[in-house]
Amino acid sequence: MFRKILIANRGEIACRVIDTARAMGVRVVAVYSDADAGARHVQMADEAVHIGGAAPKESYLRGEAIIEAARATGAEAVHPGYGFLSENPDFVEAVEAAGLVFIGPSAEAIRAMGLKDAAKALMEEAGVPVVPGYHGEAQDDLATRAGEIGYPVLIKAVAGGGGKGMRRVDRAEDFADALASAQGEAATAFGNDAVLIEKYVSTPRHIEVQVFGDGEKAVHLFERDCSLQRRHQKVIEEAPAPGMTEEMRAAMGQAAVRAAEAIGYKGAGTVEFIVDASDGLRADRFYFMEMNTRLQVEHPVTEAITGVDLVEWQLRVAAGEPLPKAQDDLSIQGHAFEARLYAEDVPKGFLPATGTLTHLAFPAGVRADTGVREGDEISPWYDPMIAKLITHGATREIALAKLEQALAHTQVAGSVTNLAFLRALARHEGFGRGEVDTGLIDREVEALSVAPVPCSRCRAVAAVGAMEMDADVVQGFSLWAPLEHSVTLAFEGEPELLKVSVEGEGRATVVSDAATHEVTWGAVGWAVDGTPVPAEVVRHDAGLSVFWGNNYHFTLPDPLDVSTGPGASAGQVVAPMPGLVKAVFVKAGAEVAAGDRLAVLEAMKMEHVLTAGRDGKVAEVLAEAGAQVEAGAALIVLEEEG
Repeated sequence: MFRKILIANRGEIACRVIDTARAMGVRVVAVYSDADAGARHVQMADEAVHIGGAAPKESYLRGEAIIEAARATGAEAVHPGYGFLSENPDFVEAVEAAGLVFIGPSAEAIRAMGLKDAAKALMEEAGVPVVPGYHGEAQDDLATRAGEIGYPVLIKAVAGGGGKGMRRVDRAEDFADALASAQGEAATAFGNDAVLIEKYVSTPRHIEVQVFGDGEKAVHLFERDCSLQRRHQKVIEEAPAPGMTEEMRAAMGQAAVRAAEAIGYKGAGTVEFIVDASDGLRADRFYFMEMNTRLQVEHPVTEAITGVDLVEWQLRVAAGEPLPKAQDDLSIQGHAFEARLYAEDVPKGFLPATGTLTHLAFPAGVRADTGVREGDEISPWYDPMIAKLITHGATREIALAKLEQALAHTQVAGSVTNLAFLRALARHEGFGRGEVDTGLIDREVEALSVAPVPCSRCRAVAAVGAMEMDADVVQGFSLWAPLEHSVTLAFEGEPELLKVSVEGEGRATVVSDAATHEVTWGAVGWAVDGTPVPAEVVRHDAGLSVFWGNNYHFTLPDPLDVSTGPGASAGQVVAPMPGLVKAVFVKAGAEVAAGDRLAVLEAMKMEHVLTAGRDGKVAEVLAEAGAQVEAGAALIVLEEEG
């Protein structure tokens, strides 16, 4: 076994690998960028090496700097995590050329699965079912190919991922425009505009199989269902797949093992299948999509149902040990879910967010894989994941109920999150019955995205909580009459004045325009109108939060401050978050209409189009392409109306 390894990654996956390495007695070297100097993975590691600037291309994508850090610290092997350089065959070869071990598959295996068209051809040769379609190199007569396959079809970039370069086409007359759009996006994202054409699968489910190989033989660790997706990004994953039959499980598992063995796969990998669930789960209705030649974000649900530590297996096999278990030694125990908690503004179209985590707490007894701590900043440079919450139960119903409760008791303040959205998903009746497909979220996104609003009871608790932080106010009360105080709370920027009469120790009456409530508090918790409530109040730098099933965040404005607060008028285009100005489309004097594209901001690994809020003439352009801007910075100003 290795004495010391280097982790070529950051965030929750780096922390996850450190946990297992430490349990195995293996020392760990972390690498970090300027933005991550105080990050959790740096604090957890035995050693840490600075490798460059905040931008990934200046740090976590600098293979030569990572290899030099490994050699300088005496690390024997490099664990790539996922993302960044984890599926870069040139990096694998450079690691091995430096005399180090790459904890993952060979460069040849990664290349074999790197292009979707070549991978599908290879899978067909190995007897793995693929979606009917055209995967050839010729790109000059794709419309004819699509007609032969039969509409609807899916155009997919051969070098794609994350939904980029992908378009559904329902009619032949729409094909040319969709093809041009897909090719343009693919060229920008991957430097390769080649596409393949596939039959579009109705009622699709995304089911993937975890495989593990030693370079010659492979085993599978059963399936995961990742059908709950938004814009082709996974949201909640589970294992095993609901409705799976033993016949289909065996067929998918064997197909995944054939795929892994066909390329001499070594380490942890995932074979992803698209399943036509229009007639239930059938052994003749699943098709190879792609193979991810790395550890997956959702690997914890497989660990939960098999009892296997996949990172431990990675280290042991990379160190030369045989596969720790044979296929017959592996079995499924219970059910597991994983929910991805992100800093993102769901009502605003899942806009990635930044902020300082002024309060962060996860419920006891729940696995929470995270790379951040209370007080950490959600950086604009990287993926805005806060944590992955994983629950396990004897049955799917129990595991899902535990997930819903875990989400209800997770506390995050200082940034907007998708926590309420995840909880709404966990409570969705169709999902609860196992009626899942990749279109579920898109069909019901409006209902799922409704932001919870605090009721009058919650606001009353918040008002008392704001006062309760001041011991002099709460402990002192008049012998002749209650002490009445005014408390101003603001939720979503809307202020509200509440009157709080402290009538004794741990007892007050709260009056608002909406209602009057009696609130009591103390060692046994909170009660409203005589009924105990599971509320928790936390005061932090961003204001005050009431955690009561959902997270309700209030600011405490000065009632004498009559300013209108933050926000730009329709006459200004401002940066919604820190980021890089990728493009500016207008100049001073240009006439624009409401909705016109004015600029593109790159942040959180995504491009955000900024549009005009009204008709008008551009007065000033305050930023140019290539500029790094802060949240709220004015980029373009329109002339005043009238």
